[in-house]
Amino acid sequence: MRFITMFQSKVRRLQRLSRCKHTAGSKASRSRLVLGIETSCDDTGAAVMDETGAILGESLHSQKEVHLRTGGIIPTVAQQLHRENIERVVQEALQRGGVTPAELCAVAATVKPGLALSLGVGLRFSQRFVRRHDKPFIPVHHMEAHALTVRMLHPVAFPFLVLLVSGGHSLLAVARGVDDFLLLGRTLDEAPGDTLDKVARRLSLGKLPQCSTLSGGQAVELLAKDGDRKRFGFRTPMGQTPDCCFSFAGLRNQVTMLIQKKEAEEGVGEGTLLSCVNDIAAATQHAVASHLAKRTHRAVLFCRANCLLPSENPTLVLSGGVASNQYIRKALTLISEATGLRLLCPPARFCTDNGAMIAWNGVERLREGKGILAPDVDVSYEPKAPLGVDITAEVRAAAIRLPSIRMKIPN
Repeated sequence: MRFITMFQSKVRRLQRLSRCKHTAGSKASRSRLVLGIETSCDDTGAAVMDETGAILGESLHSQKEVHLRTGGIIPTVAQQLHRENIERVVQEALQRGGVTPAELCAVAATVKPGLALSLGVGLRFSQRFVRRHDKPFIPVHHMEAHALTVRMLHPVAFPFLVLLVSGGHSLLAVARGVDDFLLLGRTLDEAPGDTLDKVARRLSLGKLPQCSTLSGGQAVELLAKDGDRKRFGFRTPMGQTPDCCFSFAGLRNQVTMLIQKKEAEEGVGEGTLLSCVNDIAAATQHAVASHLAKRTHRAVLFCRANCLLPSENPTLVLSGGVASNQYIRKALTLISEATGLRLLCPPARFCTDNGAMIAWNGVERLREGKGILAPDVDVSYEPKAPLGVDITAEVRAAAIRLPSIRMKIPN
């Protein structure tokens, strides 16, 4: 009898999975709802979305103020804040959408990459949730979700080129499908958002009233508006390396040495605001933007040479938290205009981590029946997880030389 009961339970679960995989064009498919849960770093996000991409309800708890006070993200602090807020955030998203757990078709959650302690909180909560309510589970790759967010907002067909830039990641890839990516370039050391945050801390920008509630990158962008980027000429990283990978640690070292020199000239110690702080911010931001733009330019040329993008109306997508930086957007606009690509960038609120992008990734996978797991399947989180098939060696071997483009970026 016990065997028969277990068998019947398994059949019911398979039937539910089958209903979640039915054809996207049917009337019923439009009513399928997905709950997305995001905890990869320092934001606890949740959203309920239907298959058209309409957000029915969402909630987000940001840990930004806490981490600003501590001078950076402390993983154990982030973990505890996720634990304290995740149930409330999920309940708020459901309530605001007028949705009960029984009405959900699936739950999607970030499982890679990210901070291990943060990922663990989201994964454990999600697995308890799907098992309690007997719902399919969709594990989500955080960078894949960032890459596909634009399809929630615009009718973008595959393939397209995507530049993902954030506090923890920097990569160039060709998106060929929901779970099909070619990795053209990645950061070799630190991410651009991390570099900007560290420069902001070294410059003590948090002491300025106008910067006290801003992230490091936001503070650099704000001060750079009134700075002279030409006063200090930082070398663009990897200028002699003909690939699409990134490196920001050397640039940060250049900035640090300049700050030390200026502190000596002004007779002040670390922690004191320099008189030239706006100019340093402007020069740093320009170097970061130029590096991103030049690697993206090479990626476009490589894609053209290898027929990786459509000949008509090719698209470049810029996404991730650093994509909110307007100066960087302008730098990528220069490249897209010079190469004939359409540049698309999600609004700032969808560039930073949020539950909606995870729900949308779940919707995309649900439509194609990819990566949908029964609730009792065990899943592990992965702090480090590459995106797609790595062809960075092929890009380097192509040794594509860049034609000169003047990076005259308006403030």
